[in-house]
Amino acid sequence: MTEEARTDHSLTPVLRVLRLCLHLMVAALLALTAIRAVADGRPTAPAVLATAVVLLTLYVLGPVLPRVRSSSRAAALWLAAVVAVWMALLALTPDGVWLAFPLFFVQLHLLPLRWALPAVAASTALAIAGFAWHTHTLSVGTVIGPVLGAAVSIAVVLGYQALYRESEQRRRLIEELTEARSELAVAERAAGVLAERERLAREIHDTLAQGLSSIQLLLRAAERAVPERPETALGHIRQARTAAVDNLAEARRFVRALSPPDLEAGSLPAALERLCAATARTSGLVVHCQVSGVPAPLPTPHEVALLRIAQSALANTVQHAAAGRVELTLSYMDTEVALDVVDDGAGFVPAEVPPPGSAAAGDSGFGLAAMRARARALQGTLAVESAPGEGTALAVTLPCPDPSAAPETAPGAAP
Repeated sequence: MTEEARTDHSLTPVLRVLRLCLHLMVAALLALTAIRAVADGRPTAPAVLATAVVLLTLYVLGPVLPRVRSSSRAAALWLAAVVAVWMALLALTPDGVWLAFPLFFVQLHLLPLRWALPAVAASTALAIAGFAWHTHTLSVGTVIGPVLGAAVSIAVVLGYQALYRESEQRRRLIEELTEARSELAVAERAAGVLAERERLAREIHDTLAQGLSSIQLLLRAAERAVPERPETALGHIRQARTAAVDNLAEARRFVRALSPPDLEAGSLPAALERLCAATARTSGLVVHCQVSGVPAPLPTPHEVALLRIAQSALANTVQHAAAGRVELTLSYMDTEVALDVVDDGAGFVPAEVPPPGSAAAGDSGFGLAAMRARARALQGTLAVESAPGEGTALAVTLPCPDPSAAPETAPGAAP
C-alpha cells in the first residue's frame, strides 16, 4: 500500500485543500507553459502543447486509478511515466522547469524517504541542466532556484510528516484513554455490583436469616413439647409467630431500603434492649443489656451498623456458643461509641474460623466477616477475643463524627 493510500483516510480538511492546490498548480503551470509556447510562436509550440496535454492527462489518471492508489509498484511506475513526460517537456521548452517544484512534492509523497531524496536530487539536476541547455548559460541563479525549491519541498514534506506522526500518536493516545476510561467504568460498575451484593448479603444474614433461624429453633422446641407440654409448645409457636411478624417487617423494610423497624420506633439503646429481651425470650439465655456514658445522637449508618452487629453477635452466641449468660454493653465516649458482647460459652479459636464461602465454612462463617465489613465501612474496628472453654468477647468501636461538620446520611443509605 502506498503512503497516499495509508494517509487518505486521515486527511484533515486543511490537507485536502493543500492537495487540491498542488493539483491546481500542476494544471496552471502546464497551461502557462502551453500558452507561452503558442504566444511566442515557437516552432515547438505544437509539440509543447501535445506534451502538456499528455502530462496533464497522465497526472490526472494517477489519483483516479485504484491500482496506483493501492500498489507501491504501480505508483512508482506511474511516477516514472510522469517524470519521463516532464523530461520531454523540459527538452522542448525552458518553461518546463516550473513543473519541477510540484513534482518534488509528488516524489516525496509517494516514495519512501530513502528513495524520494535521490529522486528529488535527480529532478533538481535535470531542471538545472534543462534550463541551462535552453539558455546556453549556467549562472548562480540558475542553480540556486531549483535547489531552493527542492529544499523548501523537502522541509515542508518532512514537517508535514512530523506533524502527521504527532497527530497519529495523539489519536492513538486518545483511543487508549477512551478505552481505559471504558474499562474503568466497567470496573467501577463491577465493584459497585460486588459492594451492593456484599451489603445485601450482610443485611440478609443479619435480619432474614437470623429471624428464620430463630423461627426454626422455636418450632423445633414446640415440636418436642407437643405431646407432653402443649402449653409450652403453644408458647413457642406464639414466639415463632412474633418472630415471623418481625421478620416480615424487616423484609418490607429491606425492600423499601428503610431503617430497621426497631430504630424507627426509638433510640439505639431502646432497640438493643428490645433485641436482648427478644433473644432471652426465644433462646432461654440470660441476656443483660446496659448503657455506659451519656447517650448521644448518632448518624443513621452508625446506629444501623451497631444494631446489626449486635443481632449477628447474639445469633452466633445462641447457635454456636452453648452459653448461659450474655452481657451486651453500649458505651458512649467523647469521640467514639463502642459495643461489647461477652458470653460465657464454649469459646473458639478466632484464627481457625474458615473464611465465608469456603467448603469448610459451609453455611456459616459469614457473621464475623459481615461484622468486620460493617465496622470497616465506617472507619471502625472490630476485635474478637476467645479461647476454647473461656467464652467469647466481641468489641466494636466506631468513631463519632461531629454532627456540625457533615450532614447525617439519609435513612436506608448503605454504610
